[in-house]
Amino acid sequence: QVQLVETGGGLVQAGASLRLSCAASGRTFSLYTMGWFRQAPGKDREFVAAISRGGSITWYADSVKGRFTISRDNAKNTVYLQLNSLTPEDTAVYYCAGERSGGIYQRGIYEYEYWGQGTQVTVSS
Repeated sequence: QVQLVETGGGLVQAGASLRLSCAASGRTFSLYTMGWFRQAPGKDREFVAAISRGGSITWYADSVKGRFTISRDNAKNTVYLQLNSLTPEDTAVYYCAGERSGGIYQRGIYEYEYWGQGTQVTVSS
């Protein structure tokens, strides 16, 4: 079992950058595929990015490809999401998620068993 805590959200202007962090408890973090999802007001939670256990493979939603970067540091039990060139459309609560089972569909919200509490990102125009 793993507990996830996101930090790094905030209020920024369009064009700015933020770095979100997700710290995991436990000693088996390197066995988890990690993902970032977001949920805007009135909308469903959606996939943003995911990263493989070792960090060598990443997946991105088309809407963030080229602007956001997911990375992880297994020695620090932390996964990151670098958000660049933010737009008001990126405003949402951002959640990190983890799943230990192999062979999951990384973009699937129901594939992940463990979730953080979320961190708010607000982008003003």
